Amino acid sequence: MIITTPNKTVLTEQHAFDPTKTFTCGQCFRFQPKQGGFFGIAGGREIFVSGDKTETVLFCPAEDFESFWREYFDLDRSYDALRALAAGDPFLEAATEFGDGIRLLRQEPFEALCTFIISQCNNIPRIAGIVERLAQHFGTPIGSGFAFPAPHALASLSLEALAPLRAGYRAPYLLAAAQAVASGTLDLAFLSDPDLPLDEVRKKLMTLPGVGRKVADCVLLFGLGRWDAFPVDVWMQRALAQYYPAGFKPERFPQAAGLFQQYIFYYIRHLSKAHAVT
Repeated sequence: MIITTPNKTVLTEQHAFDPTKTFTCGQCFRFQPKQGGFFGIAGGREIFVSGDKTETVLFCPAEDFESFWREYFDLDRSYDALRALAAGDPFLEAATEFGDGIRLLRQEPFEALCTFIISQCNNIPRIAGIVERLAQHFGTPIGSGFAFPAPHALASLSLEALAPLRAGYRAPYLLAAAQAVASGTLDLAFLSDPDLPLDEVRKKLMTLPGVGRKVADCVLLFGLGRWDAFPVDVWMQRALAQYYPAGFKPERFPQAAGLFQQYIFYYIRHLSKAHAVT
């Protein structure tokens, strides 16, 4: 059930939205802990989210919830049937149970492209810091924060202008991405077409400097809504090597591969003896 008032929306358990899991599972870097919840900006709007899977409260104007946040948080999709696809796979069952409450965010494609370029050989706190500095220096003010900058706002900058970000070797990649998108060389709106072959879109993304398979798959999943993408980083390599020595085939779950990737990623990073599956 969704209960909406002018400045607050309450989600009940059926939506299985756990803010802590969703905002700390590595898919997004613009939601930060604040006053017992999470404050974030996306789509030129700010929001404060609190609660847990049992009851989640979104503090935002009702019109923003309906026009933006409802889709951004993927609230009209039931994850139960997708989670059921893990049946018969002990590790995947444990991962989906542990990660229950994660919702895949439908992020703005250019923001996802930039943030996952920044994510290369990086940790989550440092990624979040670079992304926040990027918004502060080049984004427009939104309430108490800043929107993520548009491609044209970055495309004409110099590397010297990006120095305050402390992004290191990633700075030229950010400029190249902004220039490609601003010029139309990389048409993210076109690449958002779900009917395009996954490999075709991936190859197009990988024409950008600094965008390899992992970054491209993250952009596919988190920015372009391609749930058939399955990003593999160091954490995922560890999980797959340990629990699937004969190989894991994400193509078995074309509608849920990306969701399972998030469950596995979140689980392997938090795994303890109490949660281990043998």
